[in-house]
Amino acid sequence: MESAESSNPARKRTARDYYPWWLDRLADDVTGEGAAMQGALQGAENVRRLVLDARALYQHQEFQFTGDYGDNGFLEEYTCQIQGEPTSVVVTVKRNAQGKAQHLVVNHRPRSSVLLFARLMGKKYAGTPFAEYFITSEPEPTSVDVLRVEGSCKVHRAD
Repeated sequence: MESAESSNPARKRTARDYYPWWLDRLADDVTGEGAAMQGALQGAENVRRLVLDARALYQHQEFQFTGDYGDNGFLEEYTCQIQGEPTSVVVTVKRNAQGKAQHLVVNHRPRSSVLLFARLMGKKYAGTPFAEYFITSEPEPTSVDVLRVEGSCKVHRAD
């Protein structure tokens, strides 16, 4: 098993001085998923592209922890901003027997940041096969539609 570096808690790192080792060691059949996604993405090139595109959205990325857990796991915990919205992220990476990243899960919080990220990625990937994993349009109206009429608000119930 490849030994991965651990963070020094006294020194926080930014994206400029930290590059995820696993990004260049993805298994060919790696899967990637996250709270902002519907389903799991498969394949090294697809997962790499998604991670690099996601990193481009992050502003002021600051790592609180990176390091091994258990026999085959690796964690990253960081904060960033997405379009000015404060966001916390935890990434879990599971290594296979060859030490390559086999499965990764990226979880953003709070929910408002999850939804913002899902919409931004949906907009970026609109018209591509990646679009199916993200929010590409506003939600469909529910049984209660709010109509604005001359400055007032009326509720119309669909029967």
